[in-house]
Amino acid sequence: MNGPLAGIRVLDLGQYIAGPSAGQTLADLGADVLKVESLGGDQARTIGTFGEAMVQAYNRDKRSIALDLRQEEARGILHRLIAESDVLVQNFRHGSAERLGIGPDELGRRYPRLVHGSVTGFGTNGPSSARPGLDIAAQAEFGLMHATGEADGEPQRLGLPIADVTAANALATGILAALYQRNSTGRGAHVQTSLMEATLSMQASNWGEYALTGQAPRRKGNGQALVAPGADVVDVADGKIVLSAYTSEKWSALCNLIERPDMLDDPRFVDNPARVAHRTELLAALSEAFGAMTRREAVERLLSAQIVCGAIRSFDDLAEDKDVSASEILVDVAADGGDSYTSPGLAFTLDGRRRTTSVAAPGVGQHSVDVLRELGYTDAAVSDLLDSRVVGASVPERQHSERLPS
Repeated sequence: MNGPLAGIRVLDLGQYIAGPSAGQTLADLGADVLKVESLGGDQARTIGTFGEAMVQAYNRDKRSIALDLRQEEARGILHRLIAESDVLVQNFRHGSAERLGIGPDELGRRYPRLVHGSVTGFGTNGPSSARPGLDIAAQAEFGLMHATGEADGEPQRLGLPIADVTAANALATGILAALYQRNSTGRGAHVQTSLMEATLSMQASNWGEYALTGQAPRRKGNGQALVAPGADVVDVADGKIVLSAYTSEKWSALCNLIERPDMLDDPRFVDNPARVAHRTELLAALSEAFGAMTRREAVERLLSAQIVCGAIRSFDDLAEDKDVSASEILVDVAADGGDSYTSPGLAFTLDGRRRTTSVAAPGVGQHSVDVLRELGYTDAAVSDLLDSRVVGASVPERQHSERLPS
């Protein structure tokens, strides 16, 4: 499967997650994505297993060239690459791209067909535009942590870099729109997003509730604020399940399922406001009803009544899940000199198909020599660039030899 973006060249100057994840989406759609790194590599490469997981998750099927962009000659190479590319992705701190000579105005003037995608932390217009953007800062400052956690507990971050990933998805969507627009106008565009905008956008329903009630969402643990049972967690014999049955129809079905029709007329549970006010008693009754069942048994019983539910499971459970396997979302990634592993791929299919195999993230500068040759540099010129540390190449490619590999 070549993918709908076959023939599109992307330069990915991103680090950590927000930029590289957008580039990963384009790679999974068939684009030729070239990861441009410093000689030391993406900063994520320096922070142990946590960083290596980022690198491997968001840099599959890319090639890597390492450039010391502090040097004028390296910036010249970068501009030669830009001239042959369709898309440039970066998540530099606001102002850094301009200092490198690749700000949006400069790129728009020199490369009118280029689609330039950028992610910042706090946008480019407000007083915080110069602040570095990290996922945890966005979760803290834009409402997520305030609304996440137990009512009487500490604010909690979500268990994944949700601001980074959501910003990356927004950026990839904008880039695809700009590429489509270019087909009719002949011109590229500057697609901008930020962790701030992505974090606010994902909370549209919470914001709507705030706009309607004037009350900011508050931490309350599991469960939805205005309905019950709604996304509530119930204890079972081998763990926990989550269920929602707050409409009149589903509440009646749930009471009949657990053989507690008396709860339908109980003043504590007669409607949603009452059930919300007495959520503790409600959950105690549901845990008693399901407490002797396993997660699987409870879910099967609830599904038989068409009640929304789910077993709360870990990745160990998911690795053997038949639905996950049938979806083919887990891509088989071939690693150099090691065993293959799996990684989640695109979250959608095209005509029922998606890429199911992939190549592991490259080493720093693993493809530097190949890319320079593609640009027309002679072997002697490439050797000079490597010796002067304008360009870096990984050990397998350079082979610590005076001669370039043939």
